[in-house]
Amino acid sequence: MYKQLTIIVPVYNEEGNLEQLSSSLEQFMENSNAGTKVLFVNDGSEDNSQVIIEKICERNKDFSFIEFEGNTGLSAALKAGFDHVDTPLTGYIDADLQTNPQDFNLLLEFADEYDLVTGVRSTRKDNFLKRISSIIANKIRNIFTHDGMDDTGCPLKIIKTELAKKIPMFKGLHRFLPAMILLQNGKIKQVPVRHYKRVSGKSSFGLISRIPGPLSDCFAYLWMKKKYIRYKVKSSR
Repeated sequence: MYKQLTIIVPVYNEEGNLEQLSSSLEQFMENSNAGTKVLFVNDGSEDNSQVIIEKICERNKDFSFIEFEGNTGLSAALKAGFDHVDTPLTGYIDADLQTNPQDFNLLLEFADEYDLVTGVRSTRKDNFLKRISSIIANKIRNIFTHDGMDDTGCPLKIIKTELAKKIPMFKGLHRFLPAMILLQNGKIKQVPVRHYKRVSGKSSFGLISRIPGPLSDCFAYLWMKKKYIRYKVKSSR
């Protein structure tokens, strides 16, 4: 079957979630509105994640992986995924089981019309500290980017691969994916999706990492917006 969508799954110390996640992804792939394959990006996990990833990929030809030499961060994992994707659409989901792969079908409904479709966690199941820090970070980002997104950190997205490959990624820029699509004059849309409590592993982000980091990244984004190059070829020979 022709594959239209590659789902990137960044992984860092998620050994307790990977088998259940792979089962959920396989269920989605059976009734997906687009032929789908999965790309794990192991961001230098220090647990048994890589062994489990290799077992998953051995038993399912539509699963593959990239393994980093060490922990580099989410933006690098996404960048590597974007670089390797060869389908028209690129999806993104975290390995923490807090979002449901079945909800990719909700996003796919708008993938023809929009260049990026992102989920919005309408009923957050995180603890209070994580929710409030996310709200503050989103408000700060919106002041700078005016991207209109309510939940840019939602780890459930579909992007047209052509535009994803043009994003000049640097550390922290994963928070600005909608804004970077807007820089390319792309169209973006957000869609409510389900959210669940984390049952295994732990989040790598807290209040300290969610505020100073995004704030400094906002200034980097403003610099990039000012310097961003756009052109359209009228003719060539």
